[in-house]
Amino acid sequence: MSAPVRNTVIGVVLLMLVGLIATWFLSSFEKGSEEITLPPYGEPTYNALYALRETLIRDGSKAESRRQLDLPAMQLQPGDTVLMLDDPRQLTPAQVEGLLDWVQFGGHLLLRVPDADEDLDGNEQGLLERLGVVTTDAAARCQIWQVEGQPSHDEFCSGSRFSLTSKARAEHRWADAGGDDTLAYARLRYGLGRVDVLGSMDFLLNGEGPHDTGLRDIAHRDLTRLLLAPSYGKGTTHLIYAMEMPSLWKTLFQRGWPVWVPLLLALLAWLWMRCQRFGALLPSPREDRRSLLEHVRASGEHLHRYGKSPLLYDAVRQAFLTRLRRRAPVAAALTGDAQAQAIADHLQWPISRVQTALQIPPSQDDVALRERIRLLIQMRNQL
Repeated sequence: MSAPVRNTVIGVVLLMLVGLIATWFLSSFEKGSEEITLPPYGEPTYNALYALRETLIRDGSKAESRRQLDLPAMQLQPGDTVLMLDDPRQLTPAQVEGLLDWVQFGGHLLLRVPDADEDLDGNEQGLLERLGVVTTDAAARCQIWQVEGQPSHDEFCSGSRFSLTSKARAEHRWADAGGDDTLAYARLRYGLGRVDVLGSMDFLLNGEGPHDTGLRDIAHRDLTRLLLAPSYGKGTTHLIYAMEMPSLWKTLFQRGWPVWVPLLLALLAWLWMRCQRFGALLPSPREDRRSLLEHVRASGEHLHRYGKSPLLYDAVRQAFLTRLRRRAPVAAALTGDAQAQAIADHLQWPISRVQTALQIPPSQDDVALRERIRLLIQMRNQL
């Protein structure tokens, strides 16, 4: 078989193999799509009412989000709506008075009732107490919410229940036959305005997944629209999503972990590298030390370098005379040539050598200095 024919056969076989693989793949798999809810980023991560604000704006209403209640900056007008997500018991008396004055002249306020707390409840100047709302320890119970054309929903399954006192003017109530007088929702009249009190606001939040749909659910949007109905489209809707400032340490722990976790690991790795890992502590290395002779030699060289050679000679001469006073006190008591003669007789040395040793050498004559010091040391050793 020639080369061109062989190459043609190989090409045909490869094409058939590729065709078979493609046929099997197309018959075994089909193209499909799946909708995946991505995790939030940016403002929705800290503003739970972000979706509600954007929905209102797209619907033609004016809406603003704020972390805290700021009445001077908000400039509330009749027809405005204020929705507060956090505990209304955190409000100051001045804020409570300002809100109630605004509601009385046509404002619409929406509140979430917090859990009962003995330390916070019972304040006569509090907003809930002024409205006639009483927190309870009753467990939350689901309320059925049915929208035409939509499956039945259970709302207010989490959160709190509350009750109303006799001074509360309830326009609407939402409760069940649970054996008590607690409510999940109530709309109160206060002057010309209205106050909506809810046991839970989960249905009007952003939502965090397939089981927590928030405003993505049509039934939740309809319920939210009914709650905002008294002033919908008339004024500005102010959404207060964080009455209480979060703790700095909690924020750093929850949101700053991409920074502090690597730093912590690096610190632990550095400590592990620097610590003693095996066995007992090693003794400290011995420092370099000089012998006494080295110190004496260094001191002598220093004095000689700076022209203090007579001091060296005088030190050796005094050492010789000190021993002479102990060994030959008679010779030590003499002076001049008589002393030199007495020392020569005692040592049996020529007197000329003794006289040379006892004479101070010239300051610049190193040879004479070394010679006289050598003689003095010999004389001292022979005493």
